[in-house]
Parts: sequence; C-alpha cells; structure tokens
Amino acid sequence: MTAKYIIGGVIVVLFMIWGATAFLDTTIQYVSIDKAKASNKMVQVMGKIDFDTKKYDAAKSRLEFAVYDAEAESMVGASTMNVVYHGVVPGNFDQATSVVLKGKTEGDTFVAEQMLVKCPSKYQGEDGGEYQDMEKHNEAVGETGV
Repeated sequence: MTAKYIIGGVIVVLFMIWGATAFLDTTIQYVSIDKAKASNKMVQVMGKIDFDTKKYDAAKSRLEFAVYDAEAESMVGASTMNVVYHGVVPGNFDQATSVVLKGKTEGDTFVAEQMLVKCPSKYQGEDGGEYQDMEKHNEAVGETGV
C-alpha cells in the first residue's frame, strides 16, 4: 500500500513541476529598454514616444517610431529603441504620452506584437497636473451625483 502512495506522490510532484515550468514559460516580463534590446525572447517594455521618428505606411499597416526611457525627463541621454508595429494605429496614438509594447528584438529593432497606448491627459485637470474634480465636472455639464 505504501508503494501506491509513493508512486502517486511522485506523479503529483512531476505534474506540479511540469505545470510550474509551463506557467513560467508563458509569463512575459516587464524590462527596461536596454534589457529589451539585449533580449531574444518575448518581453514587455514601457517607453515614451519620440514623435519625430513616427512613420506610418497605410498600405502595409506598418508603424515605425522610437521610444525612450519612460523614467527620463527628456530624450537627451536616455536609452532609446526603434520600434516596428504591424497593425492599425490606435486612435489616440498622437495624444499618447507613452506606450507599453509586447514583442521581441529582431536585429536592432523591437518588433511589437501588441501595443497599449497610455494617455493620461483625459484624466488630468485643466492645468494638466492633477486629476479632474468630479464636482466641477458635474457642475459644468449640469449633472449631479457620481
């Protein structure tokens, strides 16, 4: 009877190890721009958009642009990376402050499979430094309640 428990326990442990390995292989890490450029596997990276480098080819649905370190105040001295994204350009791309890209580096270009546009301006107040005051909003549009 103990042999059955031992064999059953070994099988359970093997399945747990296999499941944990499969789970870890499917997770995608957030990395810095420098690590994304050096990586050969699928990663997520966040960066600010350099709109001066933006090129869109509508016939090929190909968007090219560069991103720089999201923590940097300006592009001067910041890590940068060229990005290629195949697909429809998100409607608010031109108003975006930064993007989250999921993809991998091929050569010297990051090929993004998915792109999430970060656009906090619609959540900020009039001066851009604070979030909207719901009371002022409701007063302006003539509504009450939250």
